[in-house]
Amino acid sequence: MEKLYSKDPKNKQINMNPKKETIDFLLSYSKALSVINCNKLKFEALLN
Repeated sequence: MEKLYSKDPKNKQINMNPKKETIDFLLSYSKALSVINCNKLKFEALLN
């Protein structure tokens, strides 16, 4: 385990930029998601 934590994370550069398809998917999902509150229950519905 000590070998995993002893590496310097600054040396590695990881590409963390999302693809355009991922962003489009998340935006369309969030637009279609509807949360309905009924008493103390929450219902999630996808409006497609």
